This record gives sequence, C-alpha cells and structure tokens, in this order.
Amino acid sequence: MTIISTVPSQTELLYSLGLHQEVIGITKFCVHPADWFQTKTRIGGTKTLDLEKIAALQPDLIIGNKEENDRAQMLWLAERFPVWISDISTLEDAYAMILHIGTQTDRTVAAAELVAEIQTRFATELAPRNHPDTPSAAYLIWRKPYMAAGKDTFIHSMLAATGLHNVFSDQLRYPVITAEELAARQPDLVLLSSEPYPFADKHIAQLQAICPNAQVSLVDGELFSWYGSRLLHAPAYFHQLRKKWNLV
Repeated sequence: MTIISTVPSQTELLYSLGLHQEVIGITKFCVHPADWFQTKTRIGGTKTLDLEKIAALQPDLIIGNKEENDRAQMLWLAERFPVWISDISTLEDAYAMILHIGTQTDRTVAAAELVAEIQTRFATELAPRNHPDTPSAAYLIWRKPYMAAGKDTFIHSMLAATGLHNVFSDQLRYPVITAEELAARQPDLVLLSSEPYPFADKHIAQLQAICPNAQVSLVDGELFSWYGSRLLHAPAYFHQLRKKWNLV
C-alpha cells in the first residue's frame, strides 16, 4: 500500500503507526517527524495541493481532513484515487479517526494501543481540577483581523479538557472578532496560539492593553489543535498550563 497524507497531524500519526515505507507523499506543513519532512515527496500545501504531482505518484490511499483541505481538490482526487476524509471536532472524533486509519492501514493493534495510552494520560495527567471556578478563555488563532476559536472546533474541545470556558462558544468555527468584542467578553485568559498565525512575545502587550485584567499567554498551537499521536503530549502540557495560571 502507498499512502499520501495531506494533513500534518495525521502524517505524524502515520509515522507513529510505523508506516515508514507506505507513506510516499506529505505536505510542506508536515514538519513532524523531521526525517520525513526532509525525505518524503512534498505535494504542496494543505489547501494548495499539487494535483499533478499526486496523480503521478499513483497512491493507493489519500488521507485528508474536511477542515484542513480544499473541498474541490479532494473531490478531484476522489474521482481518481481512494480518498478518506476525517471530520474532527472532539477527542472522541480523534480516537475514532486513529482507530479507522489503523484499520485501513493494517495497523489495528497499534492504533488501539495508541488510543488507550492517550486516554490513560488524559485520565491521569489531567485529572479533575480542585479549583472551584471555571476560568474563561479566548483562544486566538490569527491577527489582522483577530480570529478566535469558536464551538465545533477541536480547539474548543481541548479548552474544555483543560478546564476552561471558551468565551466564544456561542460562535461557529473561527469567527473574526474586533478588539472591542474581545474586551467585552472579559476573558480571564487570552491564549495566543503559535499556529496558524505565529503569535510571539511582542504581541502579548497588545492583547494585554485590550484585556488589562486577563492573563495573556503564548500557547503551543500543535498541542491544542493536532488530533493525532501528538495527543500523547497534550495532557502533561495542559497540566503545566494550569499550574502556570494557578488553576490546579
């Protein structure tokens, strides 16, 4: 079997399942694992796939995602090759995706073991908080304009797992927001993601001026939004954030 992955988090999952020879193509954003990024054929970006290059590779399976890939491009590919598209908004969706890919790629046992380990880490490393309150948070993924994570997103699910209330849970997907709208929500925390927009230290003061009473923090976007084997590392990271924010 030959496989092309068009989603970074699912590429890393394929690596974790031991599909080193089977995977023949990845996107330019599939930076994990590093050796695959250096050696595998790159087939464009997640929303700008090089369809001719993919066709030339003649894959037996193309693995994509509803949110991350362009629908028209995936339909074009589906007319020519077997294509499977994940649709993930929750941890349960992620577990189901891992198990399904394991079945498709003859890695059923490895996938089941991976899901069991992730579930164990969420249950033990991210145990229920003793803190009496549920802090509110705004999670920003973009600036100029500001964009936040709303409901029906995997990030929203990860905020809940961390013990936070998403102040934009009344909004769909990734709403564009103004500084005034952000201030009006009065979040306890403003989380600045490392991806897709690379927020940095220089942006903290800007957001602090908008929400002077909030804790403003840079956070690892991969650990909030990647839904493959990187989930192994999310619980410990979220626990450290709780400690940083005095929420344990």
